[in-house]
Amino acid sequence: MSNIADFFVDTLVRAGITRIWGLPGDSLNAFTDALRRDGSIRWLHARHEEAAAFAAGADAELTGELAVVAGSCGPGNLHFINGLFDANRNRVPMLAIASHIPSAEIGSGYFQETHPQELFRECSVYAELVGDPSQLPWVLETGMRTAVEKRGVAVVVVPGDVFFSDAPGRRETAPIRATAPRVLPADAELDAVAALLNDAKKVTILAGAGVAGAHDEVIALAERLQAPIVHALRGKEHIEWDNPFDVGMTGLLGFSSGYRAMEKCDALLMLGTDFPYRQFYPAKAKIVQVDLRGEQLGRRTPIDLGVVGDVKETASALLPRIAEGRSSKHLDDSVAHYCKTRKGLDELAVDDGKAPIHPQYVAKLLDELADDDAVFTADVGSPVIWAARYLTMTPQRRLIGSFIHGSMANAMPQALGAQAIDRSRQVVALAGDGGLAMLMGDLLSIRQNDLPVKIVVFNNASLNFVELEMKAAGIVNFGTDLDNPNFADVARSVGITGIRVEQGADLRPAIERMLATDGPVLLDVVTAREELSMPPSITLEQAKGFTVWALKTVLSGRGDELLDLADTNVWRRLFD
Repeated sequence: MSNIADFFVDTLVRAGITRIWGLPGDSLNAFTDALRRDGSIRWLHARHEEAAAFAAGADAELTGELAVVAGSCGPGNLHFINGLFDANRNRVPMLAIASHIPSAEIGSGYFQETHPQELFRECSVYAELVGDPSQLPWVLETGMRTAVEKRGVAVVVVPGDVFFSDAPGRRETAPIRATAPRVLPADAELDAVAALLNDAKKVTILAGAGVAGAHDEVIALAERLQAPIVHALRGKEHIEWDNPFDVGMTGLLGFSSGYRAMEKCDALLMLGTDFPYRQFYPAKAKIVQVDLRGEQLGRRTPIDLGVVGDVKETASALLPRIAEGRSSKHLDDSVAHYCKTRKGLDELAVDDGKAPIHPQYVAKLLDELADDDAVFTADVGSPVIWAARYLTMTPQRRLIGSFIHGSMANAMPQALGAQAIDRSRQVVALAGDGGLAMLMGDLLSIRQNDLPVKIVVFNNASLNFVELEMKAAGIVNFGTDLDNPNFADVARSVGITGIRVEQGADLRPAIERMLATDGPVLLDVVTAREELSMPPSITLEQAKGFTVWALKTVLSGRGDELLDLADTNVWRRLFD
């Protein structure tokens, strides 16, 4: 007779699961033994459960299908926390199997006791403890269906002894796969949106992750509206390519052109975006928001009209309602400003013959040399800035990161998850030196799972974005120095090809070698520390903060930092 662990594995197989990321442990033994006996699901061993959760999250984001991560009781599955938060906030379907201490010991303060169903409630759409074997079929199915339909994390907590219990008799249910409903606003709501947009002379579109799969429909709507398209970071991979209306990003990582296109419009059409930074929304424009989740409407900025609908369906239904023959002046002006801004950014992405290397140049070369269907992951901090500004998307390229949760150390484990889907696809992680070091033990997971990921380390010996935030606040840098090893030597010590570059002239051949190598490679690039990445609109407080920081830096005897900044010509960019 099969046990609960066998039932669990059979349910996963019937749902199409072929990979599970995790780390074994005694409370998980019955489950991993059932996996071994079944043989159809690949166990991908991670050295840290946080890395496993990030990897599974990237798997789900790329495929759109349910991904699975498993960990043992107490500290084991507690390590999931950052990866689960990231997946849940990115709205990707994931099942986290959290094994638990023996049932009879729950509540006694037993060895390694935690309460996972409570700990993970904030970072999940479903979290439940299976206290009796008869619960398992219902809890597992409900959790998996909730994960795929609400697009979030479901946590199923199973005590180790329950896994060994006999499975209850139950007829098979339909395989658990996501449905694809059509969600369209009512005709009266569409008419109201069209009336507002038709009355406006200058419309700008802000596109977020919700435009995934709606590229052509949004482009057609922009053409009819003669509207420039500003994208949020998570919308970049879905709308930037083949887009004559693109004017870049706004927000802390964005371009002045994106900020300007929104500030100068008299109507802003928000499509599938939860862009969080209130200070970057237009001060005077009327705002229309379209989102699949009604609870998102008006959450970030006051709106004049909000409708619930899928972006693709809504854009298609709006198109015939929008009047033709609109003036292109706002669009032309916004695109021209973007071209000027883009030229200025590209002028920074060069090899000027000096060391250390400009990080912009690293990102620009990666963009030029990587495959048209490459998957990029980017660490939170300055690597995200360079990815956002210098990686060019195509219909096949993907860009993944911890863009909402904002966790360090995401790029390398997310690259593992992306590579496990397809070993032949090029996967490139843009890693910060701080981020890589935080989960550096999972370099071993790359080798153990035979994953040919390419890791580019932006090695500036600092927590660089933290330093930028300190400067903006008028604070002298403190506690941000990183005493790094030669990361290429570290990679070679664990059986990964390691390359180190310190001169700009050596960078292109190094990247070409990395991408041509059939196996994992870590490219350690020594990059400039004093590269200020300015937001598109500098507030008076930020300008004041930089000035105060400069004075404090001189008085503290660290004026050499200002000389480094002068070389990067950032003061002109700050006050221009």
